[in-house]
Amino acid sequence: MRTLVHTDALARFGHALSDSTRAQILLSLNEAPGYPSELAERLAVSRQILSNHLACLRGCGLVIAVPEGRRTRYELADSRIGDALTDLMGLVLAVDPNCCCAGVDGTGCGCC
Repeated sequence: MRTLVHTDALARFGHALSDSTRAQILLSLNEAPGYPSELAERLAVSRQILSNHLACLRGCGLVIAVPEGRRTRYELADSRIGDALTDLMGLVLAVDPNCCCAGVDGTGCGCC
């Protein structure tokens, strides 16, 4: 039985994955917990941009911030998020070459 809670969780997960920087953050945190400065350097983004994306991911309930003295470590909120990411990475998609939904230029074809 599906509930609004399930639908909301899927929508939040989809929103998080819809941005390549957030997807990279999630994939990185799936490998190991990380600190903002290290994540920013690894992903080649500014600390401000990373901070904004981490705030979004926290708001979606996908990552948690763990205080460690003066530093804050980020990790996935639930190990099952990592399992889902691993499963998604294993998918082989039959993509319509005429569809530009995931186009680099950010334009969509209106198919979804």
